[in-house]
Amino acid sequence: MRSDRLKSQRPPTASHRDERVRRAILKVVVWAASAAPCFAGTPPHEAPIVIVGSSTVTPFASLVATHFARSSGFPTPSIRSTGTREGIREFCAAAGTAPPDVVGASRPMSAAERADCAAHGVHPVREIRIGYDSLVLANPVGEPRIAITLGQLWRAVAKYVPVDGRFVLNPYQRWRDIDARLPDRPIRLLGPAPGRGTRDALAELVMEPACRATEAGRRLAPEGVTALCGAVRDDGRYVALDDLELALGQLAAERAAYAVLPYSYLEQFGSRIQAATVDGVAPSRATLPAGGYPIVRPLFVYVNEARIATTPGVVDYVAEFLSFCASGNHGYLSDEGLVPLPIPELLEQRARAAAMQRGKGQ
Repeated sequence: MRSDRLKSQRPPTASHRDERVRRAILKVVVWAASAAPCFAGTPPHEAPIVIVGSSTVTPFASLVATHFARSSGFPTPSIRSTGTREGIREFCAAAGTAPPDVVGASRPMSAAERADCAAHGVHPVREIRIGYDSLVLANPVGEPRIAITLGQLWRAVAKYVPVDGRFVLNPYQRWRDIDARLPDRPIRLLGPAPGRGTRDALAELVMEPACRATEAGRRLAPEGVTALCGAVRDDGRYVALDDLELALGQLAAERAAYAVLPYSYLEQFGSRIQAATVDGVAPSRATLPAGGYPIVRPLFVYVNEARIATTPGVVDYVAEFLSFCASGNHGYLSDEGLVPLPIPELLEQRARAAAMQRGKGQ
């Protein structure tokens, strides 16, 4: 007993003291991280940041803009939903009294678009990945939930499909014409119009891969893949919408219709719409981006680094976008339907954003 008391009264060893210090420091760091605001701004300026681009990214960009302005003292950024293609065109043209500082995109910027930017003196351009989204095939809650394959979805949407080994105009009028296990209902699809990033994603993630997987598709030259595989039917079975939110009202009126929508709509309007399984997997936070759901896409913002000097606050706005308060697993963007980046990827993108402030190139 006496030896035990002596042991308990012995002064702590150096290693014990180091561990106590480490724990105390850790507590202070954790407390500071939780107590500090998501954004520590610099003094405000007069010209607001100008942001254009994807209708999918715009709601997230707008929410970040609200938090950014509230916590930083900077003016609320000016945001216009133009669609990905038009937004990048404006961003690269750098014309007008207020050329865009940032463009949101629901697909990567192409090599041709980067070349156009460079030709107009818009460079360097920094690509920042902000999270993930996916496409879903949605129909009204209360209607039968459909199970479909990537190939069947392509055959429902496509203008040309292979029949007896050659491509012909799409003959499918009812879902069961594609496969007897599908509903005995007319095909009625609502989806994105040309020029929208969601339409590009539909072609790149659904139509072209499914088409190339067929025997007839494998024989196509690259130009044939673009011309045939990615063409959307125009016989009235597919209705192209510039504003995908209109699909929600149309689904309520046309109960047998389906809509190709971003996954974020499913989270925001889950009481009104439900999603089909694709290749046996239902879209959810657990299946995106690496859980087996096949129609997944990253979302981006692109920054004209030359505008950092003329429009202070651009780097701070991007930093707010990538903050844990916004883009973490329980951030406010997650509440709006953005699928967060895995932590290692988020940290990588935060480092890319920080490099802009230091003036480093891509």
